[in-house]
Amino acid sequence: MQPPANLPVRPTTDMAKEALFNILNNRFDFETCSVLDLFCGTGNLTFEFASRNAESILAIDMDYGCINWVKTTAKKHEFNQVEVRKGDVFKLLKQMTGSYDLIFADPPYNMPNIPQIPVMVAAQKLLKPDGLLVVEHQSNMKLNSQPGYTETRKYGNSSFSFFEFV
Repeated sequence: MQPPANLPVRPTTDMAKEALFNILNNRFDFETCSVLDLFCGTGNLTFEFASRNAESILAIDMDYGCINWVKTTAKKHEFNQVEVRKGDVFKLLKQMTGSYDLIFADPPYNMPNIPQIPVMVAAQKLLKPDGLLVVEHQSNMKLNSQPGYTETRKYGNSSFSFFEFV
């Protein structure tokens, strides 16, 4: 599954993705998981969740090319649990209802409002009890003062910050 080279993305590295899924495997039974993939890009993480039989996955991105790629690839591999939506993540977060076991956000690293993601997820109550928000960001960005912060794991220039809301 090699995505088109012209998509405006920075996919999660294989090393970081493997480390993330080692953490998540110890916490979640993916077959009963509802997942929200924000800034899905090429669908790298969406397809990883789908291949692990996640119950439902909503993938959101603003780029038309990314959305088409994810829709086409999901259909090709019969990942029927994947729903793809085009839109501005920050606008959609203000309107979203429902709740998810796992929310993964991988925004462009140069986006100034990354620290608002945990705030918005908490305000909209988008996580189920025992749910987890994971935000991927540049390692030099600190999110430890955001609501629900529990820890950060660093993988080179990329870090995952974890959030839980009671």
